[in-house]
Amino acid sequence: MYHVIVNPASRSGKGLKIWQEQIEPTLKRENLPYDVHFSKEKGDVTRIAAELCHQDGQAISLIVLGGDGTMNEAVQELPPDGSVTLGYIPTGSSNDLARDLGIPRDPAKALNVILHSGKPRPMDLGLLSCAEGGERRFCVSCGLGYDAAVCEEVQRSRMKAVFNRIGLGKLSYLGIALKQLFSTKAISGRLSLDEGMSVDIGTMLFVAGMIHRFEGGGFMFCPKADDSDGLLDLCAVGDLPKLLVLFALPTAFRGKHYRFQGITAYRARQFTLEADAPLWVHTDGEVSCRSQKIAVSCLRHAVQIIRP
Repeated sequence: MYHVIVNPASRSGKGLKIWQEQIEPTLKRENLPYDVHFSKEKGDVTRIAAELCHQDGQAISLIVLGGDGTMNEAVQELPPDGSVTLGYIPTGSSNDLARDLGIPRDPAKALNVILHSGKPRPMDLGLLSCAEGGERRFCVSCGLGYDAAVCEEVQRSRMKAVFNRIGLGKLSYLGIALKQLFSTKAISGRLSLDEGMSVDIGTMLFVAGMIHRFEGGGFMFCPKADDSDGLLDLCAVGDLPKLLVLFALPTAFRGKHYRFQGITAYRARQFTLEADAPLWVHTDGEVSCRSQKIAVSCLRHAVQIIRP
């Protein structure tokens, strides 16, 4: 039995159509048993996944149709015992998780990976905690500072919906990123890694802690990230003039941004980041709070996900 959670609002409202015209007909044609659940508002996916995964303690196969934010909701309360196998059909605007896992963007091809050609493999999750927002798991990345400020404005921007409708969703991120670059104030930040190693970032623009290589629609901020090694890869940006950031950001699409002094890579099982003032915090592009201090750890092999 496949349990399918569909975010009908994903891909600018096309999620429901994709389910009705591509996914459900395939399941019926192949005579596969399934049960479908539709989210209606924020928090629904977490609630539905939790209810499904705690039924009689049985192993289940869960398919999620949505974007990175939908997957973020889905993993929040999954049991850590490996009893859930996740399949993912990416229908978001960024699709950074699918990009790194090699899952096709085409829904029909993604479903074929789940049903036929793919295999379940272990994947790490991150766990972020802060006083203002409690604990939050993430699949792809978390961040404090500039990248989270971009995500926060994208979430409430009408520009994203407009560009998504015409297939240019990345332009919404680019426009807001440029705006935030010159409006975000760089402040001092301190990073503590694993067993007490402390790093002064200086005038911090942002720090991203990542399970996967990409965030923000294809920025390869951590090109050496491995989603099953039990480690977090970090990209810390500080003491870098904003005009120089304009040249550095485009090189991040190919993971070449570390050539710029002031952009530094770190790796750790856990880290704590403290800033001199509250900043926006995101997990997988979802922003829920502002905080001055976050603690982040890696949950090794927390889920089984089907990939090519």
